[in-house]
Amino acid sequence: MDLKAYLEERRSLVNRALAAWLPAVRGPAFRVVQAMHYSLFAGGKRLRPILCLAAAEAVGGGQEEALPLACALEMIHTYSLIHDDLPAMDDDDLRRGQPTCHKQFDEATAILAGDGLLTEAFYTLAAAAPRFQGREAMLLEVQELLSEAAGYRGMVGGQMLDLMAEGRRITLKELEIVHRLKTGALLTAATRAGALAGGGSRRQVAALTAYGERFGLAFQITDDLLDVEGEAAEMGKAPGMDEKRQKATYPALLGLEASRQWAGHLVQEALAELEPFKERAAPLRELARYLLVRRS
Repeated sequence: MDLKAYLEERRSLVNRALAAWLPAVRGPAFRVVQAMHYSLFAGGKRLRPILCLAAAEAVGGGQEEALPLACALEMIHTYSLIHDDLPAMDDDDLRRGQPTCHKQFDEATAILAGDGLLTEAFYTLAAAAPRFQGREAMLLEVQELLSEAAGYRGMVGGQMLDLMAEGRRITLKELEIVHRLKTGALLTAATRAGALAGGGSRRQVAALTAYGERFGLAFQITDDLLDVEGEAAEMGKAPGMDEKRQKATYPALLGLEASRQWAGHLVQEALAELEPFKERAAPLRELARYLLVRRS
């Protein structure tokens, strides 16, 4: 399949849906909404929503059911980037080749914009409830899933562990826990939520959850490698920041070649989980393979 064309078509679909769901920049709170729009539409691959849509299609579902969930995932992801870039966290000046939210506006506005996007994600899920008449239990399961993946049991907890690991040597097992929570939790939630929205069986949901777990960890390893080997123009941010901040990363712990090999192993495991889905999982297969050659 033509992965580039597929990604562009899905990215456009998600962008249109996000524009429809997010409030217009007007009213008394226009500044914070403006900042929310700025970060949400500053580019990005829309990987998490695309994974969600692809998982729904893999189990025989359609885009309509999965699209609100996909939008919620992107809002949560963007909120996490805004807060991750703050001076109290990674103190980054650039995100996706543009000034970070706190640089474009100010720190207080950036904090509130992140808060606004996180809250809007769950408003989106609630507002989409009429689409799921007769499937309310599924929607509640997805809300629980995203809450767990975004909160202290997932992304927030992983970010805390990541900060605590700076400047000290940790074990490979500890590093895996950090990244399964910080990065992997939301990527896994994307494939599981898509499978649930698409009406997948418990066996199908389990397989796509396992795919997401391996995809998420492979994604983080390749992200670590890009920070060492990537180019600023392609990445949209300065490389070499992990070493500067003394971050716990796979290259720092294993070296470059061993990290590449581990990422390749995880991709092969992810692909094995897709075998029962035949051609319906073609986009998920190509996305997993893409991890090993991506440059941004």
